[in-house]
Amino acid sequence: MILNVAVDGQNVDINVPDTMLSEARDFFEKVDSDLDKGYQMGRYWVENPNPEQRCQIAADKLVTAIENENRNMATMMSAYILSKAPHIESVVIDSSDEIQEIHFL
Repeated sequence: MILNVAVDGQNVDINVPDTMLSEARDFFEKVDSDLDKGYQMGRYWVENPNPEQRCQIAADKLVTAIENENRNMATMMSAYILSKAPHIESVVIDSSDEIQEIHFL
């Protein structure tokens, strides 16, 4: 699967092997367990992020991974997003906006 990430007008395609969605299940459960404790989304504390917010949080971490050229983390965060919402094809991020302004297509 390919997840297209548009960051500040630059497009990056992240290739997520289909097998990763099942092989990384333990990682996804750990991410969810951490998020069940709440998360600071920009200026707001979110007690229990909903599925869309969880994807926004992962997309925010995805941007950091891309900026740091950490392909493994970028792939894992992309896989997490696709595990939560397999219909998503693109993530649109403007790094000057709040995390809540991350959009999915």
